[in-house]
Amino acid sequence: MNSILAEDLLNQMVPPLKVTDSTEKAARWLEEFHVGQLPVLDDRLYRGLVTEADLIDQEGEGRLLGSLQLQYADVHVQHNQHFYNIIELAVQNNIQLVPVLDDQHEYLGVVTVSDTLAAFGKIPVASGQYGIIVLTMEERDYSLTQISRYVEENDAKILSAHVAQDEHDPYRIRLTLKLNTPNIARVIATLERFNYSITAQFSGVGEPSEDEQERYDALLRYLNV
Repeated sequence: MNSILAEDLLNQMVPPLKVTDSTEKAARWLEEFHVGQLPVLDDRLYRGLVTEADLIDQEGEGRLLGSLQLQYADVHVQHNQHFYNIIELAVQNNIQLVPVLDDQHEYLGVVTVSDTLAAFGKIPVASGQYGIIVLTMEERDYSLTQISRYVEENDAKILSAHVAQDEHDPYRIRLTLKLNTPNIARVIATLERFNYSITAQFSGVGEPSEDEQERYDALLRYLNV
């Protein structure tokens, strides 16, 4: 698991924009794909990320992305870098996705925070006297009261909960729960029995390196748990 590289986690469902695309198209795609940023390319070369903030003050129709001062031009990873580097960049820059480049610095795709969570969730982390569960569900099925009941039936309590949009599906949400116990197997079994999808779990087992623990702590800060 520790050998997972950026190229192993590429998400081709999030499309890039081009410098010849209009700001109107960029705004439409940001809304359609429910992301806060999208990569912008000049042919196959990565030029930066366009954000909602970049588009707010743009006046007039037909303005092209190539005319904007794009941010995050230096925020990317190489295809053969460890996925820990993706976590670090996402946390440092507070972004939802990180572009991946090949050896010629040409664009290959992006890795989203959700994809990184799924990979990171199986890494042993000494998280102390609590556990973390990340699950996804249809937005209409979200009820923290109901989920809390399932958790408490297994002698655990929710210390904090954070809800975010699922990057892969506009009708689903990602819920991150911090529990007061590292013994989360029974809680997970109960949630799965009621058709909740568990995408990552951190139960404080194993002996992580100092770097692994630092990245884990940074990831929790990113998730606000």
